[in-house]
Amino acid sequence: MNSRHTLVATLAAAVLGLTALSPAYALETAQAQTPPPAQEQAGGNAAKGAISDQKIEAFAVAYLQVDKVRQEYSAKIEATTDTAAKEKLQTEASKEMVEAVEASSAISVEEYSAILSAAQSDPAIAKKVQEKVQATAPAQP
Repeated sequence: MNSRHTLVATLAAAVLGLTALSPAYALETAQAQTPPPAQEQAGGNAAKGAISDQKIEAFAVAYLQVDKVRQEYSAKIEATTDTAAKEKLQTEASKEMVEAVEASSAISVEEYSAILSAAQSDPAIAKKVQEKVQATAPAQP
């Protein structure tokens, strides 16, 4: 349980740093900024490219929920000048991001982190993930 929160907290920290980016670009940048978690622990299959289309779709849905949290909290964090308050908001954001992923019955936090890590190390997986995120994202007005 603790490792799940650590994996997503790392993701959350990277995603929170991406305040003005589209979800697909944010994913790409988060992948570049996130240190790779232990892939063996989170499912080495993802790192080898054996990720089903259903899991990539579930990742995209969860990613968009995580991105909503990121957008909400990044505005609050930017508007806050107090360091302690910023840290508290970042902790809250990390917790809500974990909850956003856990709310999906189609993907676990470990699978989410493993797919993120696999996409970071494999351009083909990154492309599939980005395409699915873009296709899943609601049309912007």
